[in-house]
Amino acid sequence: MKKLLLFVVFAALAALLAAPAAQAASKGKVKLAYVEWDCATASTNVAKAALEKMGYEVEILPVAAAAMWQAVGTGDVDAMVTAWLPVTHADYFAKVKDKVEDLGAIAGGAKLGWAVPDYVAIDSMDQVNANAAKFDGKIIGIDPGAGLMKLSEQAVKDYGMDKMELMEGSGATMTAALADAIKHDKWVVVTAWSPHWMFGTWKLKYLKDPKGVLGGEEHIDTIVRKGLKADMPEVYTFFQNFKWKNADQLQMVMAWNQQKGVTPEQSAQRFLKENPEQVAGWMGK
Repeated sequence: MKKLLLFVVFAALAALLAAPAAQAASKGKVKLAYVEWDCATASTNVAKAALEKMGYEVEILPVAAAAMWQAVGTGDVDAMVTAWLPVTHADYFAKVKDKVEDLGAIAGGAKLGWAVPDYVAIDSMDQVNANAAKFDGKIIGIDPGAGLMKLSEQAVKDYGMDKMELMEGSGATMTAALADAIKHDKWVVVTAWSPHWMFGTWKLKYLKDPKGVLGGEEHIDTIVRKGLKADMPEVYTFFQNFKWKNADQLQMVMAWNQQKGVTPEQSAQRFLKENPEQVAGWMGK
Protein backbone atom coordinates (compact mmCIF):
# COMPACT_ATOMS: atom_id res chain seq x y z
CA MET A 1 0.00 0.00 0.00
CA LYS A 2 2.89 2.37 0.86
CA LYS A 3 4.50 1.66 -2.51
CA LEU A 4 1.22 2.42 -4.25
CA LEU A 5 0.80 5.66 -2.29
CA LEU A 6 4.36 6.76 -3.13
CA PHE A 7 3.76 5.99 -6.79
CA VAL A 8 0.62 8.16 -6.82
CA VAL A 9 2.45 11.03 -5.08
CA PHE A 10 5.39 10.88 -7.49
CA ALA A 11 3.01 10.71 -10.46
CA ALA A 12 1.18 13.78 -9.22
CA LEU A 13 4.46 15.67 -8.75
CA ALA A 14 5.61 14.68 -12.20
CA ALA A 15 2.38 15.97 -13.70
CA LEU A 16 2.73 19.29 -11.87
CA LEU A 17 6.31 19.69 -13.03
CA ALA A 18 5.43 18.78 -16.58
CA ALA A 19 2.53 21.25 -16.84
CA PRO A 20 4.65 24.44 -16.98
CA ALA A 21 6.95 22.79 -19.50
CA ALA A 22 3.98 21.90 -21.72
CA GLN A 23 2.66 25.43 -21.46
CA ALA A 24 6.06 26.86 -22.31
CA ALA A 25 6.22 24.68 -25.39
CA SER A 26 3.42 26.71 -27.00
CA LYS A 27 4.47 30.04 -28.48
CA GLY A 28 0.96 31.37 -28.13
CA LYS A 29 -2.54 30.91 -29.50
CA VAL A 30 -3.61 31.79 -33.03
CA LYS A 31 -7.27 32.02 -34.00
CA LEU A 32 -8.41 31.55 -37.60
CA ALA A 33 -11.93 32.04 -38.97
CA TYR A 34 -13.23 30.34 -42.09
CA VAL A 35 -16.42 29.44 -43.92
CA GLU A 36 -16.96 25.72 -44.49
CA TRP A 37 -16.43 25.92 -48.23
CA ASP A 38 -14.17 23.20 -49.58
CA CYS A 39 -11.42 25.62 -50.61
CA ALA A 40 -11.51 27.47 -47.28
CA THR A 41 -11.49 24.22 -45.30
CA ALA A 42 -8.43 22.98 -47.18
CA SER A 43 -6.41 26.20 -46.89
CA THR A 44 -7.33 26.81 -43.24
CA ASN A 45 -6.42 23.32 -42.09
CA VAL A 46 -3.08 23.38 -43.92
CA ALA A 47 -2.25 26.77 -42.35
CA LYS A 48 -3.28 25.39 -38.95
CA ALA A 49 -1.03 22.33 -39.31
CA ALA A 50 1.94 24.46 -40.36
CA LEU A 51 1.50 26.90 -37.48
CA GLU A 52 1.22 24.01 -35.02
CA LYS A 53 4.44 22.63 -36.43
CA MET A 54 6.00 26.01 -35.61
CA GLY A 55 4.90 25.60 -31.99
CA TYR A 56 1.65 27.54 -31.84
CA GLU A 57 -1.71 26.49 -30.48
CA VAL A 58 -4.25 27.06 -33.25
CA GLU A 59 -8.02 27.32 -33.03
CA ILE A 60 -10.10 27.35 -36.22
CA LEU A 61 -13.63 28.73 -36.09
CA PRO A 62 -16.22 27.86 -38.77
CA VAL A 63 -18.58 30.81 -39.25
CA ALA A 64 -20.67 32.55 -41.91
CA ALA A 65 -18.90 34.83 -44.39
CA ALA A 66 -20.09 38.08 -42.80
CA ALA A 67 -19.08 36.88 -39.34
CA MET A 68 -15.65 35.82 -40.64
CA TRP A 69 -14.85 39.30 -41.90
CA GLN A 70 -16.29 40.95 -38.81
CA ALA A 71 -14.24 38.72 -36.50
CA VAL A 72 -10.97 39.74 -38.18
CA GLY A 73 -12.06 43.37 -38.21
CA THR A 74 -12.77 43.40 -34.47
CA GLY A 75 -9.59 41.43 -33.69
CA ASP A 76 -11.53 38.51 -32.21
CA VAL A 77 -9.58 36.27 -34.58
CA ASP A 78 -6.10 36.81 -35.98
CA ALA A 79 -6.56 35.92 -39.62
CA MET A 80 -8.44 34.21 -42.43
CA VAL A 81 -7.06 32.73 -45.63
CA THR A 82 -10.18 32.75 -47.77
CA ALA A 83 -10.97 36.30 -48.87
CA TRP A 84 -12.37 36.27 -52.42
CA LEU A 85 -11.45 39.57 -54.06
CA PRO A 86 -11.91 41.94 -55.78
CA VAL A 87 -15.63 41.23 -56.37
CA THR A 88 -17.11 38.41 -54.28
CA HIS A 89 -16.24 39.80 -50.84
CA ALA A 90 -16.03 43.47 -51.88
CA ASP A 91 -18.89 44.56 -49.60
CA TYR A 92 -17.45 42.73 -46.57
CA PHE A 93 -13.97 44.16 -47.20
CA ALA A 94 -15.29 47.71 -47.54
CA LYS A 95 -16.82 47.56 -44.05
CA VAL A 96 -13.57 46.60 -42.27
CA LYS A 97 -10.79 47.76 -44.62
CA ASP A 98 -9.42 50.23 -42.04
CA LYS A 99 -9.25 47.53 -39.37
CA VAL A 100 -7.54 44.73 -41.30
CA GLU A 101 -4.52 44.16 -43.52
CA ASP A 102 -4.55 42.30 -46.84
CA LEU A 103 -1.35 40.26 -47.15
CA GLY A 104 -1.97 39.27 -50.75
CA ALA A 105 -3.13 36.26 -52.70
CA ILE A 106 -2.64 32.64 -51.67
CA ALA A 107 -4.07 31.55 -55.04
CA GLY A 108 -4.97 33.27 -58.30
CA GLY A 109 -7.10 32.18 -61.21
CA ALA A 110 -10.19 31.88 -59.04
CA LYS A 111 -13.59 32.10 -60.70
CA LEU A 112 -17.27 32.26 -59.87
CA GLY A 113 -20.04 31.07 -62.15
CA TRP A 114 -22.93 28.75 -62.79
CA ALA A 115 -21.93 25.28 -63.89
CA VAL A 116 -23.75 22.44 -65.62
CA PRO A 117 -22.75 18.90 -66.63
CA ASP A 118 -21.20 18.85 -70.11
CA TYR A 119 -24.20 16.94 -71.51
CA VAL A 120 -26.52 19.90 -70.82
CA ALA A 121 -27.22 21.41 -74.25
CA ILE A 122 -26.96 25.11 -73.39
CA ASP A 123 -23.88 27.30 -73.05
CA SER A 124 -25.04 30.61 -71.58
CA MET A 125 -26.90 31.96 -68.59
CA ASP A 126 -29.32 33.78 -70.87
CA GLN A 127 -30.58 30.37 -72.02
CA VAL A 128 -31.45 29.05 -68.55
CA ASN A 129 -34.91 30.54 -68.15
CA ALA A 130 -36.12 29.18 -71.51
CA ASN A 131 -35.16 25.70 -70.28
CA ALA A 132 -36.61 26.07 -66.78
CA ALA A 133 -38.66 22.88 -67.03
CA LYS A 134 -35.57 20.79 -67.75
CA PHE A 135 -33.88 22.30 -64.68
CA ASP A 136 -37.01 21.70 -62.56
CA GLY A 137 -37.12 25.49 -62.09
CA LYS A 138 -34.16 25.42 -59.68
CA ILE A 139 -30.67 26.86 -59.48
CA ILE A 140 -28.87 24.88 -56.77
CA GLY A 141 -27.07 27.33 -54.50
CA ILE A 142 -24.94 27.32 -51.37
CA ASP A 143 -25.12 29.14 -48.00
CA PRO A 144 -27.18 32.36 -48.14
CA GLY A 145 -24.40 34.57 -46.74
CA ALA A 146 -21.96 33.76 -49.54
CA GLY A 147 -20.95 36.47 -51.98
CA LEU A 148 -21.65 34.03 -54.80
CA MET A 149 -25.28 33.82 -53.70
CA LYS A 150 -25.67 37.61 -53.62
CA LEU A 151 -24.30 37.83 -57.15
CA SER A 152 -26.50 34.92 -58.24
CA GLU A 153 -29.59 36.68 -56.87
CA GLN A 154 -28.64 39.68 -59.01
CA ALA A 155 -28.12 37.41 -62.02
CA VAL A 156 -31.63 35.97 -61.65
CA LYS A 157 -33.00 39.53 -61.81
CA ASP A 158 -30.72 40.79 -64.58
CA TYR A 159 -31.42 37.82 -66.84
CA GLY A 160 -35.17 37.96 -66.17
CA MET A 161 -35.37 34.42 -64.81
CA ASP A 162 -39.00 34.50 -63.76
CA LYS A 163 -39.30 30.72 -64.08
CA MET A 164 -36.25 29.89 -61.95
CA GLU A 165 -35.71 29.88 -58.18
CA LEU A 166 -32.31 30.18 -56.50
CA MET A 167 -32.20 27.50 -53.80
CA GLU A 168 -30.26 28.10 -50.58
CA GLY A 169 -28.17 25.31 -49.09
CA SER A 170 -24.48 24.66 -48.53
CA GLY A 171 -21.45 23.54 -50.48
CA ALA A 172 -22.16 19.97 -49.43
CA THR A 173 -25.83 20.00 -50.44
CA MET A 174 -24.91 21.61 -53.76
CA THR A 175 -22.39 18.90 -54.68
CA ALA A 176 -24.77 16.18 -53.46
CA ALA A 177 -27.51 17.50 -55.78
CA LEU A 178 -24.99 17.69 -58.63
CA ALA A 179 -23.84 14.11 -58.04
CA ASP A 180 -27.41 12.82 -57.96
CA ALA A 181 -28.34 14.63 -61.17
CA ILE A 182 -25.30 13.32 -63.02
CA LYS A 183 -25.99 9.79 -61.78
CA HIS A 184 -29.46 9.97 -63.34
CA ASP A 185 -28.38 11.96 -66.42
CA LYS A 186 -30.61 14.90 -65.46
CA TRP A 187 -30.18 18.59 -66.20
CA VAL A 188 -28.94 20.64 -63.26
CA VAL A 189 -27.39 24.09 -62.82
CA VAL A 190 -25.36 24.92 -59.71
CA THR A 191 -23.61 27.96 -58.30
CA ALA A 192 -19.95 27.07 -58.64
CA TRP A 193 -16.43 28.32 -58.15
CA SER A 194 -12.88 27.36 -59.00
CA PRO A 195 -10.70 25.96 -57.62
CA HIS A 196 -13.05 23.16 -56.56
CA TRP A 197 -12.67 19.38 -56.51
CA MET A 198 -15.92 18.85 -58.43
CA PHE A 199 -14.24 19.97 -61.67
CA GLY A 200 -11.76 17.12 -61.29
CA THR A 201 -14.50 14.63 -60.44
CA TRP A 202 -17.11 15.30 -63.16
CA LYS A 203 -17.14 16.76 -66.67
CA LEU A 204 -18.62 20.20 -66.07
CA LYS A 205 -18.71 23.50 -67.92
CA TYR A 206 -19.32 27.06 -66.83
CA LEU A 207 -22.20 28.83 -68.51
CA LYS A 208 -21.19 32.04 -70.25
CA ASP A 209 -22.19 35.21 -68.42
CA PRO A 210 -22.67 37.81 -71.20
CA LYS A 211 -23.83 40.48 -68.75
CA GLY A 212 -20.79 39.93 -66.52
CA VAL A 213 -22.91 39.76 -63.38
CA LEU A 214 -20.71 37.18 -61.63
CA GLY A 215 -17.49 39.07 -62.35
CA GLY A 216 -14.19 38.01 -63.88
CA GLU A 217 -11.08 36.34 -62.51
CA GLU A 218 -10.67 36.52 -58.75
CA HIS A 219 -7.90 35.83 -56.26
CA ILE A 220 -8.07 34.33 -52.77
CA ASP A 221 -6.26 36.49 -50.19
CA THR A 222 -5.04 36.30 -46.60
CA ILE A 223 -6.53 38.97 -44.32
CA VAL A 224 -5.09 39.60 -40.84
CA ARG A 225 -6.14 41.85 -37.99
CA LYS A 226 -4.39 45.15 -37.42
CA GLY A 227 -1.69 44.76 -34.78
CA LEU A 228 -0.77 41.16 -35.61
CA LYS A 229 2.66 42.21 -36.90
CA ALA A 230 3.52 43.84 -33.56
CA ASP A 231 1.93 41.17 -31.37
CA MET A 232 3.07 38.03 -33.21
CA PRO A 233 5.72 38.93 -35.79
CA GLU A 234 6.55 35.31 -36.63
CA VAL A 235 2.88 34.51 -37.29
CA TYR A 236 2.58 37.66 -39.40
CA THR A 237 5.59 36.59 -41.48
CA PHE A 238 4.09 33.13 -41.91
CA PHE A 239 0.90 34.60 -43.35
CA GLN A 240 2.94 36.85 -45.65
CA ASN A 241 4.62 33.73 -47.02
CA PHE A 242 1.64 31.36 -47.03
CA LYS A 243 0.73 30.74 -50.67
CA TRP A 244 -0.19 27.82 -52.90
CA LYS A 245 2.08 27.29 -55.91
CA ASN A 246 -1.04 27.38 -58.08
CA ALA A 247 -4.79 26.81 -57.90
CA ASP A 248 -4.31 23.18 -58.96
CA GLN A 249 -2.37 22.52 -55.77
CA LEU A 250 -5.24 23.78 -53.64
CA GLN A 251 -7.70 21.75 -55.70
CA MET A 252 -5.56 18.65 -55.07
CA VAL A 253 -5.88 19.02 -51.29
CA MET A 254 -9.61 19.62 -51.68
CA ALA A 255 -9.84 16.34 -53.61
CA TRP A 256 -7.96 14.50 -50.85
CA ASN A 257 -10.59 15.74 -48.40
CA GLN A 258 -13.31 14.04 -50.43
CA GLN A 259 -11.74 10.59 -50.12
CA LYS A 260 -13.71 8.24 -47.92
CA GLY A 261 -12.54 8.24 -44.32
CA VAL A 262 -10.07 11.12 -44.82
CA THR A 263 -10.30 14.22 -42.61
CA PRO A 264 -9.07 17.73 -43.50
CA GLU A 265 -6.54 17.40 -40.67
CA GLN A 266 -5.10 14.24 -42.23
CA SER A 267 -4.91 15.88 -45.65
CA ALA A 268 -3.12 18.86 -44.12
CA GLN A 269 -0.52 16.61 -42.49
CA ARG A 270 -0.08 14.77 -45.78
CA PHE A 271 0.58 18.05 -47.58
CA LEU A 272 3.18 19.11 -45.02
CA LYS A 273 4.93 15.77 -45.32
CA GLU A 274 4.96 15.77 -49.14
CA ASN A 275 5.99 19.43 -49.56
CA PRO A 276 8.70 20.14 -46.95
CA GLU A 277 10.52 22.83 -48.93
CA GLN A 278 7.36 24.82 -49.64
CA VAL A 279 6.27 24.59 -46.00
CA ALA A 280 9.75 25.66 -44.82
CA GLY A 281 9.41 28.70 -47.06
CA TRP A 282 6.14 29.61 -45.37
CA MET A 283 7.95 29.43 -42.03
CA GLY A 284 10.70 31.73 -43.28
CA LYS A 285 13.38 29.06 -43.23
